[in-house]
Amino acid sequence: MDVAVRMNTKAHETSASVDSDILSIQLVGIRGIGEVKRGEDLAGLIWQAQSKSRIRAEDGDIYVIAQKVVSKAEGRMVNLEKVVPSRFSMQLGREIGKDPREVEVILGESRRVVKARLGILITETRSGIVCANAGVDRSNVPGENNVLLLPLRPDMSAWRLRRRLQSLTGKKIAVVISDTFGRPWREGQVDFAIGASGIKCIRDYRGTPDMNGRNLRVTAIAQADELAAAAELVMGKTKGVPVVIVRGYRYEEGSGSKELLRHVSRDLFR
Repeated sequence: MDVAVRMNTKAHETSASVDSDILSIQLVGIRGIGEVKRGEDLAGLIWQAQSKSRIRAEDGDIYVIAQKVVSKAEGRMVNLEKVVPSRFSMQLGREIGKDPREVEVILGESRRVVKARLGILITETRSGIVCANAGVDRSNVPGENNVLLLPLRPDMSAWRLRRRLQSLTGKKIAVVISDTFGRPWREGQVDFAIGASGIKCIRDYRGTPDMNGRNLRVTAIAQADELAAAAELVMGKTKGVPVVIVRGYRYEEGSGSKELLRHVSRDLFR
């Protein structure tokens, strides 16, 4: 049975493809995908579960897919019993109170360490994402000593899934791969887009007038992150809903999530 949430939003005109009509946005969760294993056709599993639930596909659908099922299908699981930590990982693990084997895995997934404190390593991953522990996670991962890594190339993963889903559904769709991160300055976590295909990740309002006629100078909305966060309301963490279709949201076509990553030269904290 699918899960649906409806809400209204006002979209301001930013291009010929996005107008100012009131939109009804629907979030439809797909159940029945099950535990995904390495090498499985994830897009095929999604479409099979979608068809079984009698959820139609439509042009413009945005498939928000949880990172964990993508990583599982791509075989991004590591057994810590097979990891031999370096001397540096052992020392750093002692300093922050973290399993040195996990530290070794995190460092192997990182370009640089931004901060090490309170049992957490804030790192920049090889794909440029700044997050806790390089996205290495134990939650919802089978096996006591297993950890799951982020996809090596999240945008490529999104592109492959989009191409396959378009072939299966016969519709023009977009894909966003989401993961849960903490945020500077605020408690709690939200879902962010770590990979995307078929959708422009930022909706840029700069140069357009606000409601008082003043030109906006800095407003650029990370719509892919907002879609990921909205989809998480349906996904949850224990519902077994790793895929949500966002329907009715108008967007420009784009490629890749790199525009969401802030360059170090513009980062106040690195």
